[in-house]
Amino acid sequence: MGKSDELQLNQENLADAWRQTLPETLNSADRCKVLPDEADSKSLRVTIDSAGHQMYSFDFKVTYVDSREVRVEFIDVEKDKISVDERGEITQQLIQDYTRHLHECAQALHRLTHA
Repeated sequence: MGKSDELQLNQENLADAWRQTLPETLNSADRCKVLPDEADSKSLRVTIDSAGHQMYSFDFKVTYVDSREVRVEFIDVEKDKISVDERGEITQQLIQDYTRHLHECAQALHRLTHA
């Protein structure tokens, strides 16, 4: 026993599930990309391109602590492919929003990850 709280999906299936589910939790115009984290089998790399004229692109790392809980780390934000200071008010707001959306996506996938 004790293993039941571990992630039940392999990384590729997990990434696929996220690719299908994440757009449903984001604003319809936002774009996202989900890739397995090469260095960490329990993590995914998520890039969210925010809709609108700002052309911001946010990178996050989503790590499964166990089958239910994820840790979301903000990695970087770029604007027109150039790194920008994430401390601005707009970017802070978006980081918080997207972090919430990432947690929502993880919750929506409980049925898969917590077998």
